[in-house]
Amino acid sequence: MCCCHDVCRTIKVLSVINFIIFISILILLLIVFINNGNMNNKNILVTVARAGDNTQVGDAIINFGENQIVEGTALSHEEGTSQIRINENGIYQISYQLEGIDQGASTRFNFNAILLVNNVPLTDTLNEGAVLSEDIVNNRYTLTSTVILRLNAGDVLQLGALSFENVTYPNARIDIEKIG
Repeated sequence: MCCCHDVCRTIKVLSVINFIIFISILILLLIVFINNGNMNNKNILVTVARAGDNTQVGDAIINFGENQIVEGTALSHEEGTSQIRINENGIYQISYQLEGIDQGASTRFNFNAILLVNNVPLTDTLNEGAVLSEDIVNNRYTLTSTVILRLNAGDVLQLGALSFENVTYPNARIDIEKIG
């Protein structure tokens, strides 16, 4: 009787241990599943400017008329405006393309691009374009750049164009991804 009682007690203890192991594995799998799901949440904004979105000549803050990709909630942009809103603190990779066309009769032209945060130009993002001569087809040139910035919730990001010449900006694109 004593032996049977010990066997029963051992079986009950093993059952409790197995149950605890099962619950532990289940919790671990749930944690991995939740974290894996969070890792797949992307925060990306791709917005473009087309002909007609920017009619300014010379210095300009670039408007973007079409949002092509808006994924996640860290970034937002109202089509037709220049302001890209940062909704979450983090590290962001920002890539842009800005096309400039000289509208004047000059044989040389130049333009530059710069990022602004909260209306403040970030001088370390200044992208200085070459001084172009009449040999450039249609007096057209495109600046490109990629930067990584730490931004805060509430910040407003803009793309600025700088030129003393009669340069217009018919096409632009900005791709932003929260990377950290």
